[in-house]
Parts: sequence; structure tokens; C-alpha cells
Amino acid sequence: MRPVSPGPALSVEEARALARRHGLTSLSARPGLGRYLAELWRRRQFVLTLSAAQGAAQYEKNRLGHLWAVFNPALLIVSYFLVFGLLLRTDRGVDNFIAFLSIGVVLFGVTASVLTSGAKAISNNLGLVRALRFPRAALPVSVSLTELYTSWPAFALLLLLTPLTGEALSWHWLLFPVAVLLQMLQLTGLALVLARLVNASRDLANFIPLAVRLMRYTSGVFFSISVFADRFPELVGQVLTYQPFALQLELGRQALLEEHPVTPLSWLVSLGWAVLLLVVGTVVFWRGEGTYGRG
Repeated sequence: MRPVSPGPALSVEEARALARRHGLTSLSARPGLGRYLAELWRRRQFVLTLSAAQGAAQYEKNRLGHLWAVFNPALLIVSYFLVFGLLLRTDRGVDNFIAFLSIGVVLFGVTASVLTSGAKAISNNLGLVRALRFPRAALPVSVSLTELYTSWPAFALLLLLTPLTGEALSWHWLLFPVAVLLQMLQLTGLALVLARLVNASRDLANFIPLAVRLMRYTSGVFFSISVFADRFPELVGQVLTYQPFALQLELGRQALLEEHPVTPLSWLVSLGWAVLLLVVGTVVFWRGEGTYGRG
């Protein structure tokens, strides 16, 4: 019997048309932005479950478990107070330095964790990315939610410690959750950008801790920017005051400390940063959809 010779190979366009007729789509295809966001919303339960699981697993290997979510920030506050409060005397111009420092340590700890973990949200989950089909933005978003999930004991520590330092309860304490929400929106946008950059070049991940450390020392974690800004030109002082990381700390202090009155401008600028960073981060990450998990 004469063997049947194979027919001519399909061209790329013919193969695509055949796939479309049978309802097949490319795994690397990038949907429109609106459809992408709608699909991400449909997977919200997956994101929430992933965040809760990652948060629950964070301290499971430690004997004290989630108590470390309180011990870690408490020990950092004590260490920073000894170094910057007693030795370096960066408490100039700050009446309640313990509460001031505590807010800075806790809130910037959230920032540092989201940025460092968010940058590796794709590269640390390649098995999941290659095995399942879902909007990859779910991974950086889950990093932010995981940090929010694991940070509530530290936030509770702040709310307990602040009155013990002499601060009176006030209506503007109700603004603290709003400050945290604005912070998380900003950090989610940045995590989306960093995740795409690190996915494109793993070497960039080595610069993230350095950048975070730089922001720690320029965002007023353990000193008042308003006191030291006078040493610089006015423009530099304004940049230091209104850059997003400094504002994240300032809003937390305005919510909890009497000596930091609530100023609408700070909240409006922070809201602007939240919208800008989240929109830019979403678009930047979405444009890379289909490239994640390769290599």
C-alpha cells in the first residue's frame, strides 16, 4: 500500500484561523484592558484565598507563630529608638518621638515588604504561572493583600501603644484605615511595575533592597522631614515632603498624633499618588501579559 503523504503545512495565519474556529486561544495572548480587569475581578476569590494562604504560612515554621507579627515591629521600634532617639538624637522638633517613630517603623515596614516581595511576585511563582491560566496581575495584588493580612497585629500594636505615650483618642483616629488604604493602593501599583521589570531582568531584583533602604533614610521614618528640609533648597524640601513614601508616614501620623494636624493637601496629594501609581502600574503590567513565565 502506498503511504499517504502529508498535506502541505498550514501557514501561521491558517493555523490561527483554524484555532479561532475551534474556540482555541493562545496562552500568550493579551486580552483588552477592560476584559483583563473584568477577568481579574472574576478571580478575586482566588486572589483572596492565595493571600490568606500565604499570610497563614508566613510564620508557620516558627514556634511562636504569628506572635512574631507583633514582636518584629516592637523590637525594631526599640532598636531604632536606642540608635536614633538616644544616640543620634534625631528626635529634634518631635514632642512624642516614641509614637512618631513607631508609626514610621510599622508603616514603612509594610512598604518595604510589599516592594521586595511584589518585585518577585512572578519570578517566585513560575510553577503556578506556567501551570494555570489566570490574570498574572493577581500575583502582585495578592502580595499587597498578604501584607495587609499579616500587618493587622502591628497596626493593633500602634493603636495600643500610641495612647500609652500620652496621645488622646480623637475623631481623626478614624482616618488611620484611610491612610493604610491609600498606602496599599500606591504600593500595589508599584508592585505591578516592579514585577514586570524583574520578570524581564532578574538582575534588577538585586537593586530593590538598595532602593528600599534609600527610601527608608529619606522618608522620615525616624526624623521629621519638616525640621531637616530647611537645610535644602525649597524645591528639594517639597520633593522630600510630598514624595509618596513620606506621605504614607505623614498620613498615619496625622491620623494618630496631635502634633501632626490633619492637612487636606497631604491627603489629596496622597490620593493623587494612589490613583496615578495604580493606573500606571496596571497598564504597565497588563502590557507585559503573555510574557510572564517564559525563559
